Amino acid sequence: MNPIRYTLFLLLITLLASCGQNNRSGNEPGTDLPRIAIAGLGIESSTFSPARTEEAAFHPRTGDSVFTRYPFLYTDSVNRKRAEWVPTLVGKALPGGTVTRKAYESLVGQTLKRLEAQKPFDGLFFDIHGAMSVEGMDDPEGDLIYRIREVVGPEVLISTSMDLHGNVSRRLARHTDLITCYRMAPHEDALESKKRAVENLLDRLESGKGKPAYKAWVPVPILLPGEKTSTRVEPGKSLYARVPGVAARDGVVDAAIWIGYAWADEPRNHAVVMVTGDDREQVVSGAEYLAGEFWKVRDEFEFVAPTTDFESALQLALSSEEQPFIISDMGDNPTAGGAGDVTWTLTELLKRREFTTPGGPTLIYASIPGPELIREAVRTGVGGTVSALVGAAVDDRYAPPLLLEGTVTALRKGDQHAGTEAVVKTGNAHVIVTEKRKPYHREEDFTRLGLNPRETDIVVVKIGYLVPELYDMRGGWVMALTPGGVDQDLARLGHQRIIRPMFPLDADMADPDLSARMIPASDNAVPE
Repeated sequence: MNPIRYTLFLLLITLLASCGQNNRSGNEPGTDLPRIAIAGLGIESSTFSPARTEEAAFHPRTGDSVFTRYPFLYTDSVNRKRAEWVPTLVGKALPGGTVTRKAYESLVGQTLKRLEAQKPFDGLFFDIHGAMSVEGMDDPEGDLIYRIREVVGPEVLISTSMDLHGNVSRRLARHTDLITCYRMAPHEDALESKKRAVENLLDRLESGKGKPAYKAWVPVPILLPGEKTSTRVEPGKSLYARVPGVAARDGVVDAAIWIGYAWADEPRNHAVVMVTGDDREQVVSGAEYLAGEFWKVRDEFEFVAPTTDFESALQLALSSEEQPFIISDMGDNPTAGGAGDVTWTLTELLKRREFTTPGGPTLIYASIPGPELIREAVRTGVGGTVSALVGAAVDDRYAPPLLLEGTVTALRKGDQHAGTEAVVKTGNAHVIVTEKRKPYHREEDFTRLGLNPRETDIVVVKIGYLVPELYDMRGGWVMALTPGGVDQDLARLGHQRIIRPMFPLDADMADPDLSARMIPASDNAVPE
């Protein structure tokens, strides 16, 4: 072959090989894209509930099915094309009781195995809630990110997305590089926050800036339930409105305030402020400013809606002409970590003559688990009568299982959380019974069971503050201080292991040290 042609031939072969190496994710040849893994486990776990959470509750997704959680990473999205994405395992469970150690180790083991098999990575999107409790552990998310670091290495850029009701320990702060959380409660900005975490990660990788030079962490000794810190009302509304301004400062990557999780008894359970960036002065001053503003308004936090004991709440509902009048059965709220099967409230309701008198007020109760009744309802079918025990299989501390008798008006199978659902009519009340616990948050949760909550006098839902659809639907609304594993009376729960003093449990405590603690980078050799 002619020497010149041979040289050109070798150059062509080299170019084609280079294109093949760079085209790791099927994007246009010649692009050198960062390689980013996705992993995470999310749950709120009440240590005051006797319930235990098993592996199946996380509904873990692996491989490409992980992408279905993130519209901003769908196939045709801009962000999907900015990297070679390597989804490993993401599991998200309804809030519940403490996770069994066996379930945790299984899920973590699967995650680490997938990461090990597919490394190396340039970055990792770490999608967690931040309030997971595990048998025998105080800081599961800190443990998980540490074990991930052992596999992927300290240089990999990790961006963490969290719920604002999560907890940020020093260990979690140390091993993450970029961190953010929701800025709204209810969490209408959940996907927006996750997208922000991903775009922060992509921007730092594409620009070559890598890990932020500074991470400021400020523990704030406040422990409040979400029902007192909603961003719909003051002071939460104005407090969280300050966060974007700090995040937008020159030299700052992101800023966040975590309310923390009130229904677990662990040293990490308290509020936290974190700011990350490359300008030390802006990072530190931003974090201390947000922490100071939080502490300044601590006495102003109140429940987001009128709150009273259950008997008073029911009297308000019965005397109201607003429809539907919604009562939040707060103490056993499954979306905060309650067992979801406390029968106390339903027992009290069914004692009332108003709901057995023809022409009396109509009631929907959502919901109570009752596998025995579900089996009987399936046998008899719609229109049949049933009589079986429901509830208190997990949490019987406040009331025993309830014998529920009535007519089956609806049956529905295959719900991801509930399994099979049945509606049992007893007097003027329609009680939703489930095979497994499920929160009822959307109008279609009711209408697909043949119920019309908008034309019902009283709707009682196991929930705290109302999620958007219920909030928009409400005529009247009151939050009832009912018993359960997520009791809103924190003093009644009896925390033993949180760091004291803690507001409001120690209401007369002195002003705390709210100076920023600088957290070393994950690749810094300084010991933890």
